[in-house]
Amino acid sequence: MFFTYLRRELRRRRKAALVVASGLALGIALVIVVSSVSSGMSKAQDKVLESLYGLGTDMTVTKAAAAPGSGGTERPRFEFDAKDDDATQSTDRVMVQGFQTLAADTVDKVGGQAGVADAVGGLSLTVLKVDGQFKRGEFKQEEGATGQGGPGGGRDGQPRGEVRGGGASFDVNSFTVYGTDVTRQGLGPLTSSRITAGRTFKTSETDAKAAVVDSAYAKEKSLAVGKSVTVSGTAYTIVGVSTADSGDAAADVYIPLKQAQTVAGSGNKVTTVYVRAADSQRIDTVKAAIQKNISGTTVTTSADLADTVSGSLSTASGLASSVGRWLSIAVLAAAFLVAGLLTSSAVSRRVREFGTLKALGWKSGRVTRQVVGEALVNGLIGGVLGIAAGLAGAYAVTAVSPTLTAQLGSSGGGGGMGGGPMGGGGPGRQAAAKTLDIALTAPVSPTTIAVAVALAVAGGLIAGAFGGWRASRLRPADALRRVA
Repeated sequence: MFFTYLRRELRRRRKAALVVASGLALGIALVIVVSSVSSGMSKAQDKVLESLYGLGTDMTVTKAAAAPGSGGTERPRFEFDAKDDDATQSTDRVMVQGFQTLAADTVDKVGGQAGVADAVGGLSLTVLKVDGQFKRGEFKQEEGATGQGGPGGGRDGQPRGEVRGGGASFDVNSFTVYGTDVTRQGLGPLTSSRITAGRTFKTSETDAKAAVVDSAYAKEKSLAVGKSVTVSGTAYTIVGVSTADSGDAAADVYIPLKQAQTVAGSGNKVTTVYVRAADSQRIDTVKAAIQKNISGTTVTTSADLADTVSGSLSTASGLASSVGRWLSIAVLAAAFLVAGLLTSSAVSRRVREFGTLKALGWKSGRVTRQVVGEALVNGLIGGVLGIAAGLAGAYAVTAVSPTLTAQLGSSGGGGGMGGGPMGGGGPGRQAAAKTLDIALTAPVSPTTIAVAVALAVAGGLIAGAFGGWRASRLRPADALRRVA
């Protein structure tokens, strides 16, 4: 009887049911689109941060670079021999990049903190290479010059003339080197790149003269697997070529950590400790523990880095998370209210019907259940329409894939952002900002669909509550007055 009456009433009041369902559908569709776009923003931001962090890294531990002139930094100096010939001369200067060095045992100290699943150290270097030649000038004596020293001579008896030609021509080249712990390659900047030629390091190559080069640098310098790259006079055989998954690579050249320490003269030193937390929900707790127990260090999390991302990605993310969320709530609230008022109004127009049913023996609870049932079906219809419209909207966003710009800059104060793998695009990028173009997608998760169904049911129940309350207050006498 319940379903028969329900089907008949919904068929009789198709237009009213469609109006209620459409209002709920609009709110649900907006929720799906906003949620999917927000999810796409989050994925885009994660992709941006991977170019700085490395996959699997939750935070990094560094030590801020000393202020200029404090003794912690020194200007590079290059010395050349005064040769008699015009031979080409070359010299390198390897410098620790971005941060002060930390003792290698800091890695073990960090790894021993509560909540830390794994920690690995790395050394960021910049290599400045200067090569060129001095060219001696030629003395040209003045013709016909006379003086106390006789024809062609000066007052002191020396020939008169000038030096012509000569000079110096030097080329300055710089590239970045990152010393990576080859025994633990699951952390660090190299994990944000994939090997596109050759192979990665073997765990046994802890002190091998082997290198992995970034594909952009390899193309620029015509390097390939099997060739060699020279760092401060030491030749490293290229075993692999890597390509960054997003943005710039962390370094131009990767070599084993021990070799990087050797060429830099920084034995048992690292610049960065990469940390993976045992529980992503405890990152703030782990950060506080490291800062408390290991003094003088700066701990930077992905949340800290996210705050430095600007550009249209940041703006759109803010709009999606704030304006979009509140707009969705407002539209849903309005849809629920309208659905409730329309249902209540429909009950008012059915006074004679419900009064007659009560006169025939229907109790108030049965009438209320009938009204709530009708409203719930309207809500489910609105949910189906809303899910369909929301999926269509999310698909449209993904199909168009609007390009957003993410600008990664330095926060300046040595908080882990100014250079090195954690900021500005990796070792050697120092305070230089970089811009990434990210294509926006709008993935719809099963959770979003579940929320949409829940909202549809909630909307139906709220509308039914309005109408049921109104129907429960009707009396048979009201119907008799309408008949009269």
